[in-house]
Amino acid sequence: MPRPSSILVAVTPEELRDFLPEPILSEVRRLTPAFQHLDTTDLAVDRFHHALAAANPEVLVGCWKTPKLSGTLPPGLRYVGYLCGSVRQLVPRGHVECGLLVTNWGGSISRVVAECALFHILCGLRHATHWIHTMHGAGGWRGDDPVPASLFGRRVGLHGFGHVARELVGLLRPFGCNVSIFAPDIDATAEASYRVRRATTLESLFSGNDIIVELAPLIPETTGIVGEKLLRLIRPGGVFVNVGRGSVVDETALLVVAREGQIMIGLDVFTVEPLPADSPFRGLRNVTLTPHIAGPTHDRLCDAGEFLLRNLRAYRDGLPLQALITSGNYDLTA
Repeated sequence: MPRPSSILVAVTPEELRDFLPEPILSEVRRLTPAFQHLDTTDLAVDRFHHALAAANPEVLVGCWKTPKLSGTLPPGLRYVGYLCGSVRQLVPRGHVECGLLVTNWGGSISRVVAECALFHILCGLRHATHWIHTMHGAGGWRGDDPVPASLFGRRVGLHGFGHVARELVGLLRPFGCNVSIFAPDIDATAEASYRVRRATTLESLFSGNDIIVELAPLIPETTGIVGEKLLRLIRPGGVFVNVGRGSVVDETALLVVAREGQIMIGLDVFTVEPLPADSPFRGLRNVTLTPHIAGPTHDRLCDAGEFLLRNLRAYRDGLPLQALITSGNYDLTA
C-alpha cells in the first residue's frame, strides 16, 4: 500500500498534545516511514521556511502557531493538512490555485459550535443573564421579572445552512422545533432529508420564527446584512443568537434593539474582538455574552485530529479528501 514518503507536523507541543493525543499520533506515525515533529513555539518565520525546505516533506501538518508558508514551496510538498479553520493565515491563495492539496478541520468541530448555539438559545429563553445579575449581584429572587420560556415546540430560523446549521437541526429535534432555513445552498432534497422548510426571503425568516440563529458565512454579500429592519421583525419575547460571524450583523442597529429589551440576544462573535471593555453590550440584562468560545472546546480539539487522520489515510489510499480547500471556498473557510 503506498504511503506518504514523509510527514512533517509543524506545531507546538501543546497543539500536538491537544489535537493529536494518543492513539491518534501513533496512527499518524504509522502512515509514513519518515515522521518529523517541528516545534513551532516562538519559531521565526525565516527559520520555519528554512526547516521546511530542509525537511522537504510530502505532507505538512499545521496548526494555529504554524508560520505562514512562503511563496516558494519545497519541491516534494503535495498536501497540507491544517488542523484548524481558515487556512488563509497558513497557505497563500496562489498555492491552492497551483494545485497544492489543502484541507482544514471541515465539519469536525461543528457539533460543538451548534451546542453553543443551543446554549445561547436556552439562556435567552430562560433570561439567564437577568437571573445571574439578580441572584448573584442584587441578592434578589423572582418577582416582577421576565417570565422564562421553553424551547419545546418553538419555531427556529437558521440563517445559513453549513455544517453548524445542520448539526444544530439535529440538536433541536428532541425539542420538537419547527425549523426553517434561509440559505442559497438548501434545495428540496436537503429540505426533505433534514426535515426543515425553506424560507423564501430573509425577511420571512426573521418575521416567521420565535428564535433566529445567525450562521451565514462572512462574504461581501452578507457583511452587515442583518440590520435594524430585520431585527425588528423578531417578535417581542423572541431570541436572536449569533455564533457565526460578527460582521454579518450591523452591531449599531443590534445595540439599538437590544437596549429596548424586547428580545433576548446571545452573542459569541463580534465585529471587534476582543470585545472592548467599555462595550455597551456589557451589562445589558437581556444579552448573553461569551468570548468567541463556541468551538472547538479544549476537550474536543481531538475531533479535528481524528478528522485529519481520516484525510491522511484517504490521501495514502488515493481517495477523495474531505474539506478540500479550493479557490472557490478559500475565503469562506472559518
